[in-house]
Amino acid sequence: MSGSELAARVREAQAVDREAFDRRAAEEAERLKTEVRDGTFDNTEAIVGLELELYAVDARSGSLKRVPRGLLDLIGFEKELGLHNAEMQTSPQPLNEHGLVAQEHELKANLTPALKRTGRDDIRLVSDGMWTVPPTGETATDYLCDSVEQDGVRIATNMSDAARYHTMANTDYPTGMRIEAPHVSLSADTVMPESLITSIQPHYQIPHAPDLPEYFRYALRVAGPLLALGVNAPFFPPDLYDDADDTEIVEDAWLENRITVFEDVLNPADDDDADKVRFPPDFDSVEDAIDDVVADETIVPVDVEAGGRFDDAFVHFRHKHGSYWRWIRPVFDGPTEPQANARIEFRPLPGQPTVRDAVSFQAVFAGLLTTLTSIEHPVRAMDWERARENFYAASREGLGADLTWITTDGEETTDLDHIYGELFEAARQGLETQGLSTDAARRYVRPLRERADRRITPARWKHDHVAAAVDRNVPLAEAIWGMQSTYVDHQEETLLEGTFVDWL
Repeated sequence: MSGSELAARVREAQAVDREAFDRRAAEEAERLKTEVRDGTFDNTEAIVGLELELYAVDARSGSLKRVPRGLLDLIGFEKELGLHNAEMQTSPQPLNEHGLVAQEHELKANLTPALKRTGRDDIRLVSDGMWTVPPTGETATDYLCDSVEQDGVRIATNMSDAARYHTMANTDYPTGMRIEAPHVSLSADTVMPESLITSIQPHYQIPHAPDLPEYFRYALRVAGPLLALGVNAPFFPPDLYDDADDTEIVEDAWLENRITVFEDVLNPADDDDADKVRFPPDFDSVEDAIDDVVADETIVPVDVEAGGRFDDAFVHFRHKHGSYWRWIRPVFDGPTEPQANARIEFRPLPGQPTVRDAVSFQAVFAGLLTTLTSIEHPVRAMDWERARENFYAASREGLGADLTWITTDGEETTDLDHIYGELFEAARQGLETQGLSTDAARRYVRPLRERADRRITPARWKHDHVAAAVDRNVPLAEAIWGMQSTYVDHQEETLLEGTFVDWL
């Protein structure tokens, strides 16, 4: 798409009547509530799915690389925000032994030919939390901040041609378009800095849609402990750091900078405006969850027409939901009436070192929701504020965070072994409840249990590598890039068949 065509699409979005759009979304939400009450969005069983984002690097140099759009189409991956991004989604499957096996096999079935095909163009697809090596001959600052003005519209040079991404920089909504982290300050004219980060997103479809608030409440309370296990983005591209001592930068690094990047880029810089990206509230009813989407400020209204999908009856509500950025969020959609579902989208987790690691998080999350809701686990009573504190502490310190949990006996604990002992036991029980054998359930739990037992995460592994190099007086940039090269090399050997703990 040419720059003038993209600018024209952005101006079309700018011309949409926001109030009229919001009215239609609110009207559709009322019809959605009726469908939920009538059972349309119920499932006969729990169902799981997974989104997996990757970024591309030059197979020889390890530097970030733009992926030709035609190549993405050829390998069947979807566009993401940056030209270097790619995304795939698994088909929803029942939460049972065969369904989880199908999830893992589908990821491998799609990644295997994709890796082979991109390899012909010297491109390597990487599963990670944040890229750190900019394209050859460019700085990360230039790559993230490069933009042009086309017919009065600000367009990011290295961003995909989806008009909604570019419209975010051309609306009245005060999107921050900046990053503020320890020793990092970056300001841009677009939301392109968000393309630093990549994630995995497990989905859990609720059997009985009106029960969503109960499942959601537990999802918020396991968010901190699961994020602490998954942290994988302790370092930025080196040229983004301010002029500071290398040792100080390493010592002050947060272990999951993906959280702050997403919030800083898309939230208003002014504290007087409500954040779009944030830890979500508890809901008293499924109607409250729908109302929360409706109440969220619309950034990019669009003139949309209903197509042939069942959920196109709620097409404005669905579009509005696309910018309802919460770290855990409720979703209501389905291409046909039998496929209509209410689900929880778990968004805190960064990209993981291997496929099996990603599926382990998916299985453990699903197993936890199954068990905690069925036994009415006492952690349900944990204050929302404490759950939120756990989440942000985990993003900064990983397994070193001061996490709080309420045990099956109703006692509060901060003992990490007790917390994860209960979590993994509950996850195993939940998977067995869904028909998995004990050995199969343990297979999914084991990669994460070993992280907890060894007190090691991908972010800690990265941090230790960089810290050791800096201690040897290796310049920070070389230390980070050396670590990243080692990460990619290890992943090449284990992405499809292995786990992160195989690296240790």
